[in-house]
Amino acid sequence: MSYEAAFRKAWEDLSNLKAPNNLSVKFMADEYSIDAQAGKVLSLSCNAPAKDLLSILILHYLAKKLGGLPGLTGQWLTFKELAGIEGYASAYHQRSVEPILRKYGKDPEGIRNILGRLPAKLSEGGDISVVVEAFAAVPVLIKLWKADSEFGPDANIYFDASIKDIFCIEDIIVLAQTVAGQL
Repeated sequence: MSYEAAFRKAWEDLSNLKAPNNLSVKFMADEYSIDAQAGKVLSLSCNAPAKDLLSILILHYLAKKLGGLPGLTGQWLTFKELAGIEGYASAYHQRSVEPILRKYGKDPEGIRNILGRLPAKLSEGGDISVVVEAFAAVPVLIKLWKADSEFGPDANIYFDASIKDIFCIEDIIVLAQTVAGQL
C-alpha cells in the first residue's frame, strides 16, 4: 500500500511551518532524524528509513510540535471515547489491544520487562499499568487485568485527552498499534 499522498501532505505541512531542514525526534526508545530537504525519516539506532506509517506519524507529530503542542490534561480516554472512531473500533482492537493480550494475558506482570528498554513507568489502575512516553508529551497508558473465575484477562490502552489536538483517528490507531508492537 502506498502512502505517497499522505507523505506529500505531511512534508508540505512541515514546509509551511518553515521547519529547519534537519530535525530529530524521539519515539519510544529510538531517535529519528528528519531530513526535510531529502524527504527522509531515518532511525538513528539502525540507520535505516522508518516504515511508511511511522514516518507519517512522526511527521504529523513534528508539525504539531512546531506549531505548539497542547498541554497534558491528565484525563485518560479509551479509543471508544474519542470522536470519529466509527468503523475503526474492530480493527483498532485487533491491531492494538489483542497483541497486548496475546503477549501479557497469561502473565500481566511480564509487562514490567519493558521498563528498562522503553521510556515507561508503572502507573495505577488495573492489576498492573504502565505509562509509555511514545513521543514527548504523548503518553500512552496500558492497563492489564488478570483472569479470574468469572472473566478472562483483559487489557486496554488509554490516551491523554490532549491526543485529540495532536493526531487524527488514523494516526492514533497507528500510534497504538506501534506502541503495542514494541511492548
